Amino acid sequence: MAKLYFYYSAMNAGKSTSLLQSAYNYKERGMRPYIMSAAIDNRYSVGKVTSRIGLEAEAYLFHKEDDLFKILSEENKKQGINCVLIDESQFLSRDQVKQLAIAVDDLDIPVLCYGIRTDFRGELFPGSQHLLAWADNLIELKTICHCGSKATMVVRTDDKGNIINDGDQVVIGGNDRYQSMCRKHFAEHIWSN
Repeated sequence: MAKLYFYYSAMNAGKSTSLLQSAYNYKERGMRPYIMSAAIDNRYSVGKVTSRIGLEAEAYLFHKEDDLFKILSEENKKQGINCVLIDESQFLSRDQVKQLAIAVDDLDIPVLCYGIRTDFRGELFPGSQHLLAWADNLIELKTICHCGSKATMVVRTDDKGNIINDGDQVVIGGNDRYQSMCRKHFAEHIWSN
C-alpha cells in the first residue's frame, strides 16, 4: 500500500540530494519516478531539481492553481508512475496536499515530499502544515547550526548579511538569504526583537 511521506528540515540538510538519490534508486530498478518542483523557486535551472552538490534532474513545475491529482492521474495513464517525488513541498497549497493524499490512496502511488517546515519567523508554511497533519510518515532530515547543535529553524538575512524578522513569508533564496540555526540562536535573533 502506497504512503504519503514528508521529509522536512531546515535549509541545507540535503533534501534535494535525498530526493535525487531516491529518483536514481527507482530508475536503477527500471521504474519511473515522476519528479515535481514548485515553479516559484527559480534559483537554479528552470524545470529541474538541483542540489547544492551538483546533482540535478528534469522536473515538472507545479503552480498554485494546478490540480496535482489530475496531473498525476493523466501522467500515470500515459506512461505509468512508480513514485512521485516533490521538491520544495512547503509551497504546496492545502488543496494540493489533499490532492496528493488522494493520489496515494486512489492511484496507489507513493508520494515523497521534501520541504522546509517553518519560515524565517518560525511559522509553518501552508504546504508543510498540511503535510505534517496528513502524511503517513514524517522524516526529519538533519543539519547543524553554527554552534554545532541540530538546526531546526531558519533566519533570513538582508543584502548586508543582517538578520531580519519582517517581510513576506516567501522570498526565494539560498545561502545568500538564509541561515539554519538551532532554536536557541534563532530565539536570540528573532524572539528577542
